[in-house]
Amino acid sequence: MKAQASNSIRVTLRKNKLYYALILPGLLYFIIFHYVPLYGIIIAFKDVAPFDGLRGIFSSEWVGLKHFRTFMGSYYFWDILGNTIIISFYRLLFGFPAPIILALLMNEVRVAAFKKFVQTISYLPHFISMVVMAGLITTVFALDGGILNGLLQKLGVDPVYFLGDTNYFRSVLVTTGIWKEVGWGTIIYLAAITGIDPQQYEAAVIDGASKIKQIWHITLPGMMFVIVIMFIFAVGGLLNAGFEQIFLLYSPPVYKVADIIDTYVYRKGMVEMQYSFATAVAIFKSAIAMVLLLGTNYLAKKLNQEGIW
Repeated sequence: MKAQASNSIRVTLRKNKLYYALILPGLLYFIIFHYVPLYGIIIAFKDVAPFDGLRGIFSSEWVGLKHFRTFMGSYYFWDILGNTIIISFYRLLFGFPAPIILALLMNEVRVAAFKKFVQTISYLPHFISMVVMAGLITTVFALDGGILNGLLQKLGVDPVYFLGDTNYFRSVLVTTGIWKEVGWGTIIYLAAITGIDPQQYEAAVIDGASKIKQIWHITLPGMMFVIVIMFIFAVGGLLNAGFEQIFLLYSPPVYKVADIIDTYVYRKGMVEMQYSFATAVAIFKSAIAMVLLLGTNYLAKKLNQEGIW
């Protein structure tokens, strides 16, 4: 049996060698840059000195869950965790349905030229670097010389420091984040809509169904599988509150509402060189994300929806 299985594998490899060669670069990328570095996770359970190098991974003293207990018992724990959850929840609440709504609206546009124009304009921000995007956001919301504050002053309203005010910073983050990614997010939903049988719409028109009823009873159920899958991924990445955007836009005055787990890990690991502690905090975040992913997938199965496995 083993010989037969071995011969079968060799025959399959020989027959499909070009296909395996095609996936080899991508496979090597994930092995080298995603799986091999996983060994470094063990430094979360050790005390690695900043200048020990690779030798420190093997020779440092084991400390068990010391760094995890230190983080969870620290003064900043609840503030950082709360900021991460709140910002992520806002992104999920307002950002997740945004591309679905835009896809539904774009699907109803019958003028091809206008539809292509809207698609191009909505997709464009996705391809702009977050560094450039942060510069544009700063230009718009700056206190002195900002476009928005210039308009407010013309209306007789006092200027507002949106990027330095705790009452506005989260709103700016979520709004600009949606603006940057909403167009790109519509691609998969538009693809799902194109897979719906047009005869269903024809039958609905004959029955006198309005556009709203067609969307509610045909379009949304037809794309529900994709919506559920994307929601599972969104919940799994719930704690990814947008490190790049926050890191480029926040400042000490808004740390209270903007400091998240990822920015905290950056400061502890890259600035203060507490590598073991920073790794422990990152693992803590990943563990919660895994629980959220598994829980959401389980819930989807219970509701008779397709999960990711």
